[in-house]
Amino acid sequence: MFGANAVQTTKRMPKILIADDDPHIRNVIRFALARDGLAVVEAADGAAALDLIAREAPDLLILDVMMPEMDGTELCRRLRRTSEVPIIFLSSRDEEIDRVLGLELGADDYMTKPFSPRELVARVRAVLRRLARPAETPVAVLRRGLLSLDPQRFEARWGDRPITLTVTEFRLLQAMAAHPGRVFTRDALMAAAHDDHRIVSDRTVDSHVRHLRAKLAAAGANPIGTVHGLGYRFAEDG
Repeated sequence: MFGANAVQTTKRMPKILIADDDPHIRNVIRFALARDGLAVVEAADGAAALDLIAREAPDLLILDVMMPEMDGTELCRRLRRTSEVPIIFLSSRDEEIDRVLGLELGADDYMTKPFSPRELVARVRAVLRRLARPAETPVAVLRRGLLSLDPQRFEARWGDRPITLTVTEFRLLQAMAAHPGRVFTRDALMAAAHDDHRIVSDRTVDSHVRHLRAKLAAAGANPIGTVHGLGYRFAEDG
């Protein structure tokens, strides 16, 4: 029994949306996520998922690439116009070009079928930790020339122009801007962007950096240089 002045609090479970037209795959994912203490909502196609996202405001999306009504890539493309909700793609297509395309559209991760439910849950948790970390560990706003990065609010600006970045893009830029002039190998960049020790190809890293550069260029910035044969670095003068 609780005392008269005791207050019972409950921590909100992160909510994950699964969008896949295969009910068996949805059941497998739902069971794995629920067992790990995550709330789940489901959709059988992209159009239904879009409606659910508006109503349920999930914390992360797991999207099948090939779905009826609206496929996962189109859904991601539409969402990225207004939202940076984390997205993990699932696909039966395992060609590197497909993974690169998914990441360039703004996805945070990409897994091929068949997949390990345990690994999927681990990747979901890794993305959620990256989102929660700024709120748990206060970090000062990072400023380099006209660039400012606010990890608390997850905001990036170049001068007075806001730059909308994915979780991975923000962390890549944050790592490089924190050490201007330092050359970051592709492995070092992925270690900075992810905390689950995953192995990704050089083309995947290059895809993230290319997407990041395009967003910076749209704001009138070009601070990331290529060091051929080694990696990338943030200009010392910003």
